[in-house]
Amino acid sequence: MAPTPRTIDLNADLGEGFGRWRIGDDDAMLDIVTSANVACGFHAGDPDIMATTFARAKEKGVAVGAHVAFPDLAGFGRRALPMTAREIERAVAYQLGAAQALAGLSGHRITHVKAHGALANIAERDADVANAIACAVRGVDPSLTLLAIALSEQTRAGARAGLRVINEIFADRAYVDDGRLQQRSQEGAVIEDIERACDRVRDMLANGGLRTVSGKLLPTPIDSICVHGDAPLAVEMARRLRGSLERDGWALRAFAGA
Repeated sequence: MAPTPRTIDLNADLGEGFGRWRIGDDDAMLDIVTSANVACGFHAGDPDIMATTFARAKEKGVAVGAHVAFPDLAGFGRRALPMTAREIERAVAYQLGAAQALAGLSGHRITHVKAHGALANIAERDADVANAIACAVRGVDPSLTLLAIALSEQTRAGARAGLRVINEIFADRAYVDDGRLQQRSQEGAVIEDIERACDRVRDMLANGGLRTVSGKLLPTPIDSICVHGDAPLAVEMARRLRGSLERDGWALRAFAGA
């Protein structure tokens, strides 16, 4: 009997346009990834883009989640806003409700929640913010999965809230020795070399941990890999990464059913 293949999820952040402006090639990415995190209108996205993205994901068998953020359209959600934990909790619930409504209208369903940009970076290390996100998800729909940065406060907050937690690594982002993402303002934080990105992911999966910029390995479960959909080479990176994973014997499958 042939061995059961190892499975891994490949996700991307999509639906990140607004009105007539579009970022990334969502149609192409939906042919490659197994899960899509769709902007909910706070950092990008609008009702038409959300509904269209959900419908196309449904057609292509891709699971969808709500990609929640600070209310920061002008800064693409990458600026930290002075919000309390309670305000963050309500903002996440608001976005999740919009995502569920438009997914349902499009014949699809929301399976997970992922924080975007500055909100995700703060929740990576701030337990209060991580708890606010997890509590919002639990309060709206405790059956949803929290897609969380591996080795972060997000994973611990999700566990405390009784949520299913999926540990995510990034193909195109560097890690520092404490396991945090290297700040985007620093040189080398965003990895644009496709071959290097693929090799890093294969190394982390093979060794079961995050590989930092110094070469240190930080053990962690790895359930999903993200390629940022707004990067110039995102489609080619995702395509080549998927190919390399499949050659290594991985089966690409959404962590939640599509």
